[in-house]
Amino acid sequence: MSGESGTGSEARTIKASDFKATCLRLMDEVAESGDEIVITKNGRPTARLVPYRKRFRDWFGADRGSIEILGDIISPVDVEWEAETAPDRVLKP
Repeated sequence: MSGESGTGSEARTIKASDFKATCLRLMDEVAESGDEIVITKNGRPTARLVPYRKRFRDWFGADRGSIEILGDIISPVDVEWEAETAPDRVLKP
């Protein structure tokens, strides 16, 4: 195999012939580590092997079932705000 695990945004590279010989093992490695592998052919990048990530179709409702509301979130809070008690107060920077 050519290339090594890089740091930062560098991806590990591998020749297509080496990838073909070790495909299943590399798929397991990528799934476990989360790092991508760039597959090269004649020294040029041709494909990427990346871990599968489930994507939401829509953000609306994405957290449904994982958030629990405790108490009343509609009624006003029984706290007096400073702006209500001293509306003429001028704040100095």
